[in-house]
Amino acid sequence: MTASESPSSAPASAPSTGPAAPRTPRKDGAVLKYVRANPFSVALAFVVLVTGFVFGTFWGGFPQELAAGMITTGQLAFWWTPFTALVIVDSLIGGIMVIALTLTVGAYAERRLGTLRAIVLFLVTGVVAILLGVGLQALLLTWGSDWGDLASIDLVLDPSVGVVGMIMAASALAPALWQRRIRVIGFTLLLMFALYAGDSDSIFRLIAGLLGLLAGAVVSRGAVLGAWHRSSYREVRAIVASIVAATGLGPIIVLISGSVAAPLSAVVAGFAPITETELPVSCTQHYTADCLRQADAILTAGPGPFLVSIVPLLLALLAAWGLRTGRRAAWILGIAVNAAIAVLTAGVLGVTELLDAKTRDLLRVEDAIAIVLATLVPILVVGLLLVTRRRFLVRAPHRAGLQFLITVAGAWIVLAAVYVVIGLVDGENYLDGRPSLGGLLGDILRPFVPAGFLPPATEEAIPVDGMALVVYQWIGVLFWGVFILAMVRLYRATRIERNAEEEERFRALLRAGNGGTLGFMGTWPGNSYWFSADGRGAVAYRVINGVALTTSDPLCAAGEERATIEEFVHHCETQGWSACFYSFHERFLPVFQEFGWQYLSVGEETVLDLPGLELTGKAWQKVRQPLNRGEREGITTLWSTWADLPPKYTAQIVAVSEEWVANKKLPEMGFTLGSTQELKDPDVGVFLAIDKEGTIQATTSWLPSWTDGRITGWTIDFMRRGDGSMPGIMEFVIASAALHMKEQGAQVLSLSGAPLATKPGQESAEPTVMDRLLEWLGQMLEPAYGFTSLFRFKSKFNPRYETIYMAYADPARLAAIGMALGNAYLPNASPKEYLALVETITKRDGGA
Repeated sequence: MTASESPSSAPASAPSTGPAAPRTPRKDGAVLKYVRANPFSVALAFVVLVTGFVFGTFWGGFPQELAAGMITTGQLAFWWTPFTALVIVDSLIGGIMVIALTLTVGAYAERRLGTLRAIVLFLVTGVVAILLGVGLQALLLTWGSDWGDLASIDLVLDPSVGVVGMIMAASALAPALWQRRIRVIGFTLLLMFALYAGDSDSIFRLIAGLLGLLAGAVVSRGAVLGAWHRSSYREVRAIVASIVAATGLGPIIVLISGSVAAPLSAVVAGFAPITETELPVSCTQHYTADCLRQADAILTAGPGPFLVSIVPLLLALLAAWGLRTGRRAAWILGIAVNAAIAVLTAGVLGVTELLDAKTRDLLRVEDAIAIVLATLVPILVVGLLLVTRRRFLVRAPHRAGLQFLITVAGAWIVLAAVYVVIGLVDGENYLDGRPSLGGLLGDILRPFVPAGFLPPATEEAIPVDGMALVVYQWIGVLFWGVFILAMVRLYRATRIERNAEEEERFRALLRAGNGGTLGFMGTWPGNSYWFSADGRGAVAYRVINGVALTTSDPLCAAGEERATIEEFVHHCETQGWSACFYSFHERFLPVFQEFGWQYLSVGEETVLDLPGLELTGKAWQKVRQPLNRGEREGITTLWSTWADLPPKYTAQIVAVSEEWVANKKLPEMGFTLGSTQELKDPDVGVFLAIDKEGTIQATTSWLPSWTDGRITGWTIDFMRRGDGSMPGIMEFVIASAALHMKEQGAQVLSLSGAPLATKPGQESAEPTVMDRLLEWLGQMLEPAYGFTSLFRFKSKFNPRYETIYMAYADPARLAAIGMALGNAYLPNASPKEYLALVETITKRDGGA
């Protein structure tokens, strides 16, 4: 939508009254409304809070007689423990996590299930999961398993067991998008905790999740769920990214928790810190094999080497982040990291020893299973990445890739040089005396590589104290920090092709028709172009923070709306973008309704039908008066293009616009709001009101719309009036333009869209989160940009209203979409301009 009238250029004669915006009905407070919608979730969170204080679990207490486990539930037959364990938490951190989970995802599950079913499923899945878990522990203990032995003394107080079961049951009633998300991410986390943490809580939660799936299949029978436009690319990427993240998060959880009972807890053996900090005095006089071992321990002790040792795990998380959006660089990183983890784990756990029959006989079955699983998991992840390689084809521009390589290589060269120089300067702090240059170069990779990958330290070039040891232990941390930041920058680099040939193709499709009254905005700077496979459809868009934000209607013939939109969405998904269709008309709305996308109104376009237009009758009185006054005062009009205007007029237009920018100190908006730059397009019409002295009283620009190669409509964009202009000058110029266009055979005049406006008399449905956000945004920006007053001014021309919409597939991307819209409208605002905007919108009197 256009309507680039500024606050200062609002019509002087626009009265303060007009078609009143519909009153918003009184609403309950947000908190009360939330409580009424989610009574069970709120009650459960409150009970958890109360029991945490009553039983003292928030500060270390633990009522064993109320906890569930083999001892209490099984041996002592405390029948109530499966129930009490679902309303008490075991710690303050656990309480915070349970309350957060309950009030967010748990509340969503309650709304899907209904309060009564939510209560039943919470209790049933929670209690049955605890009983089955205790039974499984007893069975493992009977088999003589260490896992069962350790789990048998573990007692559980954890309401999240029942919450997880309720959530997984509710996922069956969620839309396909959220159903997949809840289940994939949920079970990835549940499995990760079960395999890497292995405590009873994690096992019980996993069982509850599986029970929830079964219960969901029962409660969802006969339910009619909304459709969703599926994307195999997005689905595969989400699944793969979640699995890769688990390979990084799992070992980190074990390191933090100190768990030793989990099946895969042994995987952290190569990442665990070493506590040796001192070298025996005897080693300063002569060194032995024992001295070398202890020196090696000193090299790998402390926070620096520990951070380097877990680099593979951090890189796995970094790879997962990039895989989510289809980045090829993340795919390469994921393969490299998991291959490295497999090698490290195999070496530390001694996988080759399983091939020796004598060694194998000394191992218990569960130890052998743990070793094989710990090594096999990253290998399977590598295989998964290879199989799904065609889903990760989003490449950064060559320039960005080159910058990444230069940054990483440069950082390594600089830091390696620092290591060598410090080694030569601080040689007295080395175990074997001052090292040679060759010795330092031969050991150059050691500070940058996790200790688990390295053989024992050699006799030469082993720093044991001073600056040499500090540099040795920390340059690896600095290097990998630079690597991670460079990789993040590479992820953000997007290859977007746009050239003059594509722009001309887009204009050709506009001239053929089907572009709508706002289609010409797609030619503005900042847009890129996508074309359908048959070349008959096109979309103008811009990518901001991973959101492909479209401009106006897609270009396509009647009947091709769905095919064009589907093809463009597929293109966005292959590039790792989220598509957001912005500022489109109702013609395309059924497509998004069929997809099950979220959509909402973002403004109203005011349109005049020119055939038969007569400015007569009472309804036109407020327009007719300034038109007559302008004629009496000798104001004339001029229809032209920028290139054909005399220099004296172009100079005046620029001066008036620049004066507004300078005086207002507010950031000038862009995206769908044009400026003087857009006036200069040869297809854009310029309509001026000029007084008897040759001074421009008002300037308007008009964007063309075509039908079969012929201009059949004009849409107003740029509006400015000069200082001291006649009252009502904008009514005069628009009315004159309408009559001129009618004479030229145009069918439609659009006064463009009024952002964030609502047509008079429109009934408000239950607002969504984005509805409320846009309503708030409109209220906040009104003092600065006057959208509401501008909409009321346009209503003087008795237009018909056409709603302009926005549609998006993924509600989880609302924050990113909101930021993308803000960046699109204010792309070049300086901090000073933002400050001026904030000051303007916070003034109580509403003045600009």
